[in-house]
Amino acid sequence: MAKKSKTQRAKASAARQARKEKAKELKELEAAGVTTAAEETPAKPEEKKKSLFKKSSDDADAAPAKQEAAKPAKKAADKNANPGIVKRFTGFLKDVKGELKRVTWPTKQDVLRWSVVVVVALLFFGVYVTILDGIVTQILVGISGLSSLV
Repeated sequence: MAKKSKTQRAKASAARQARKEKAKELKELEAAGVTTAAEETPAKPEEKKKSLFKKSSDDADAAPAKQEAAKPAKKAADKNANPGIVKRFTGFLKDVKGELKRVTWPTKQDVLRWSVVVVVALLFFGVYVTILDGIVTQILVGISGLSSLV
């Protein structure tokens, strides 16, 4: 898990302190006999639990009205939401530029070091395959008895 920054720790500490003070004030009010706003509001009647896949009868009646009202608003929103391909492309390029600024680029020394590693590996495996090819060819000639391949 990532370590929290000083700012995050300070905000969390301040939030804890605020909760403690609020709880302390509520206890003092309860001791004095004062009712809070939360106690005065009546509790909500329990709502019917909806099935995961089935709509309740109230939802079925309200759904067509909601859909009809949403259609004109959606069309208007679609016209305003499509800024055009040029604006989208320039926005994309700005995002790419921002991401490229965040990239940790290798130093010149790192690039040269890893380039040398790649070239050495290519030479090693090239020599290895050449030697293996020569050995395998000689073995095949010896087995088949054909001297015309060499």
